[in-house]
Amino acid sequence: MKKIAFLVGLMCATSIFAADGETLFKVCATCHGAKAEKSALNKSQVIAGWDAAKITAALNGYKDGTYGGPLKGTMAPQVKNLDANAIATLAKYIEGLK
Repeated sequence: MKKIAFLVGLMCATSIFAADGETLFKVCATCHGAKAEKSALNKSQVIAGWDAAKITAALNGYKDGTYGGPLKGTMAPQVKNLDANAIATLAKYIEGLK
């Protein structure tokens, strides 16, 4: 629980000051891996290889509550403070990970 609270706080701070995808993704990498190659907490899909449109749709869905499986409750606070620009920037960065 402490880890989740820390990540939520970090995400809030990051979303306020970050303008680039690499910085935004640092919080994501904690669970998804440095190259988005991991299944977060062994419960999510691997997001490496997703295109920006799919990532954007997923992040917006988490934000508005229309998307998500077992990690829906974990992801909602992670994205709640991301605006459309931050989501687009993050999605484009993840799409480009190799």
